[in-house]
Amino acid sequence: MNPKHVFYFVLWLCLPLSLHGQINTQKAQPIVGEVPQKTEDVFLPEVPGVKVEVWVDSLTIPWSLRFLPNGDALVAQRPGTIVRIPAGETNPLPYLDVPGTVHEVDAGLMGMAVHPEFETNRWIYVMHAYRDAEEQLWSKVVRLEDLGNTARVDKVILDKIPAYAIHLGGRIAFGPDGMLYIGTGDMSQPFVAQDTKNLASKILRLTDEGSIPTDNPFPNSSVYSYGHRVVQGFAWDPETGAFFNSEHGPSGAEVEGSVRYRDEINKVEKGGNHGWPIVVGAPRMQAYVDPKASWNKAAVPPAGMTFYKGDLYVASLGGQALIRLVFDKANEYEVKRVERWFSYAPSRGIYGRMRDVTVGPDGNLYLTTSNTDGRAALRLHDDKILKLTFE
Repeated sequence: MNPKHVFYFVLWLCLPLSLHGQINTQKAQPIVGEVPQKTEDVFLPEVPGVKVEVWVDSLTIPWSLRFLPNGDALVAQRPGTIVRIPAGETNPLPYLDVPGTVHEVDAGLMGMAVHPEFETNRWIYVMHAYRDAEEQLWSKVVRLEDLGNTARVDKVILDKIPAYAIHLGGRIAFGPDGMLYIGTGDMSQPFVAQDTKNLASKILRLTDEGSIPTDNPFPNSSVYSYGHRVVQGFAWDPETGAFFNSEHGPSGAEVEGSVRYRDEINKVEKGGNHGWPIVVGAPRMQAYVDPKASWNKAAVPPAGMTFYKGDLYVASLGGQALIRLVFDKANEYEVKRVERWFSYAPSRGIYGRMRDVTVGPDGNLYLTTSNTDGRAALRLHDDKILKLTFE
């Protein structure tokens, strides 16, 4: 049987019985929903009241930027190195070459998270790809112990996360509950997203020691939510605790139903099925969690994100923008405005691709570019960290 037909037969089996007639297993085609937001994107090449300056330059595929309580910044670079930028300075210093990291296409050193009690335990967590003795590619999350000017690997938190050179996710973050959240991807095998026994294409949740919390939604499982395609960002609204993720939509490959775009921002539900690959967009079907924002006209690929002054800011890779989402929080987080900062058209931005955004200890936003990954034209002294000061 054609592998495509096998995949869609498995997908069909995953559907509720009432929906079996809506999937054609002979022609790959997910159920396509509408765009949930009812507003068009506003392009802002220049943002009134926002000053942009290059804070650090000449980095190599910076994937994750995090600040330590003393003001030092750490940057995880996908080839496998972490650099430290001392507080008050702008010159990166070597910090750690993460042992065993394999860099292949999208795989490498990815997410990084600082423990909420770092000042007491000195713990930092990273996720990276590696190959085992049989040359099989995997991802794992390891804990580092900060030693001041460098660090050492302290403990493996989660191993044998299914990985691939593309579509492997990689974001990690601590939630307000003190738990560690891990985002994974579908490895170009969409059906794994609906298998709650597979760690791929999920949001996972663990304690800081790597144990499964007793209140996780599935018994003896690290899976927190499923039906995600490629998880790339996490953010919690500090006002309400609401949990959001960003993820990449389909590329138009035959196995994905020739459906393109549909990158998403989701309000994550505990135990929720976020739809992939059965549905894309917002079909308003009870079995699936609709995204709060989705795009169907061009690739946005959203990545790292953070809440800032009440709004959600999302770094966009192919969209070459910093996206600002303004919500109506009293109305189930309905999106009422979408702005694309530093961009003048889809996939055409002033600074190129953007990978991560975070709030610095000085209260300003810091944004990393991602042009040295070979998917965009290089600007002078790429890659950079941009400092955004709100006047």
